[in-house]
Amino acid sequence: MFGDRWGVTDEDVARSYPCDDFVAAPTLRAWRGVRVGAPTTVVWRWVAQVRLAPYAYDWIDNFGRTSPRELLGLPEPRVGEPFTSVGGRGQGRILSVDPGHQLTGTIINAVLSYVLVPDGDEATRLLLKVVMRTNPVVALGLCVGDLVMARRQLLNLKQLAERTPE
Repeated sequence: MFGDRWGVTDEDVARSYPCDDFVAAPTLRAWRGVRVGAPTTVVWRWVAQVRLAPYAYDWIDNFGRTSPRELLGLPEPRVGEPFTSVGGRGQGRILSVDPGHQLTGTIINAVLSYVLVPDGDEATRLLLKVVMRTNPVVALGLCVGDLVMARRQLLNLKQLAERTPE
């Protein structure tokens, strides 16, 4: 599908993601990835903070509110909690979490898994997979839209993690 991959390798695409357990026969499958020059412990803290804001284009997906640019010391995410927040209001639900390794949630009928893969001692591959069952034409539009938003989100998380001291 057009726009279904950005920043990922064939190995990233072939791996199993927790979101795969929640959607049978998805019509939308999209993979995104970025190498972050920070250890997984730092990257995880930013991924876990997605519960507070989307970290993509705030003027679009956060009603103009700026996503936090500092870590706020949140407790570890738990299944059942809101997955993210838009304009200060909780959205979606966390479905699965393995602190330091993966966060999976659902929002707007899509299931997303953020997976952290160590890449040496001081770097991390931050991977995101999105799956959803929907009309194939709608899936194409959502895939392209997700490409724009998820790319910005991962690049923002990368930038924030790389400037965060361990």
